[in-house]
Amino acid sequence: MLKKVFRILFCLCGVLLGYGLSTWALNEPSVAQMVSFLGTGGRIAAVIVAALLFGIIFFYLYGTIYTLVRRISGEIEKSVFSIPAPELLFGAFGLVTGLFVAYLISSIINGIGFLRATYLNTVISVLLYLLFGYFGSFLGRRLSRDIRRGLPSIALNANIRAAAGKTRVENRPAKPKILDTSVIIDGRIADIMKTGFIEGDIVIPEFVLIELRHIADSADGLKRNRGRRGLDILNRIQSEYGIEIYNTEKDAILEDIPEVDVKLLKLAQLMDGMVVTNDFNLNKVASIQGVGVLNVNELANTLKPAVLPGEEMQIYLVKEGKESGQGVAYLDDGTMIVVENGRQHIGHTINVAVTSVLQTSAGRMIFAKPI
Repeated sequence: MLKKVFRILFCLCGVLLGYGLSTWALNEPSVAQMVSFLGTGGRIAAVIVAALLFGIIFFYLYGTIYTLVRRISGEIEKSVFSIPAPELLFGAFGLVTGLFVAYLISSIINGIGFLRATYLNTVISVLLYLLFGYFGSFLGRRLSRDIRRGLPSIALNANIRAAAGKTRVENRPAKPKILDTSVIIDGRIADIMKTGFIEGDIVIPEFVLIELRHIADSADGLKRNRGRRGLDILNRIQSEYGIEIYNTEKDAILEDIPEVDVKLLKLAQLMDGMVVTNDFNLNKVASIQGVGVLNVNELANTLKPAVLPGEEMQIYLVKEGKESGQGVAYLDDGTMIVVENGRQHIGHTINVAVTSVLQTSAGRMIFAKPI
């Protein structure tokens, strides 16, 4: 019913435009002289025909215009829900400012007789309101982003009574955490989020979802299983925490970047956020570009129990080492233990003494000898 009402109103706008243009044309001296033979009745008939013609054109154009408006409004709705509250507030202020500027310009245009006689002043005014409203909103949102990036966080004073007395504490807002493909496939991020150790907004970019889908559709069985696992983890995160996929279409600068990792780092810079990953190479590139990174592997290595040289432990040797005579065992957390002269004890549980510990960014390796 509402669609029919809008169609009628749109058709009436066409009738009004046709009436205005034909009336203006017939009142022009050159045109009036050419059609003087029509008489008063013929002129009225010409105006009616023009009005009906424009009304019919607008009537049939309504379907296309309606579909276009619905599509645009849907995109606007998606964009609004993904905009942070401060950015939305500044955008609304910019919109009001832009509409006020459009009103001032429209007042000047309405004073031009030719435009007013043909009703073109109305069309131009509508375009001005749309143009200045859009740019006002865009500039307001841009100003909000610049302010949030450039200004330091507001320090909130809290009185904490402790043995040392009163201390001033800065309460800084947590940065957004942007998940990459590898950390979603890994799956441990869901358990980490459950513990509450990650603060701030969790962001899952749309291009990460697309990459997961491509991996899940891969012809390689291993990659396909990893992609499906990543989609399962993503569904779990969304269902448990209500996190929506971040639509990156409004960030036009990202469209020209083909590589997902580069696009991820650029998004982190735009949002002033941190990337959550377990990709060693991405971690290094992010450090070079000054982007904060939370590496799940580094967190896991940090939480492993400390092992000191000289400490004794009981282990089960499972295989040979790379060097002659070596045996290899693993702790419950996956840490590799290389035992010198342990080859003869493969398949048995023995006591060993730690000789040294090698800590790398890829993990930790323990060297030991039988006792």
